Amino acid sequence: MPRRLRLTRRFPVAMSEDAYRRLRRFAREAGLDEGEALSFLFEHFDSVTDSEVLTHRLRLFNAELEERKR
Repeated sequence: MPRRLRLTRRFPVAMSEDAYRRLRRFAREAGLDEGEALSFLFEHFDSVTDSEVLTHRLRLFNAELEERKR
């Protein structure tokens, strides 16, 4: 019997407009709401990311972060 999805944790999240639009698009395409989509992504993080690409993207994001905050 599949485990029931219980969203037990709520936390304030700040994200860019681009990230939120992408989350909403992913959730809509997957037939989920935003919270369910985030749960899916983080529960399956290792299988939905390519570790080499993730490391590279994270390096680029961190390099641009201060500029983006202004």
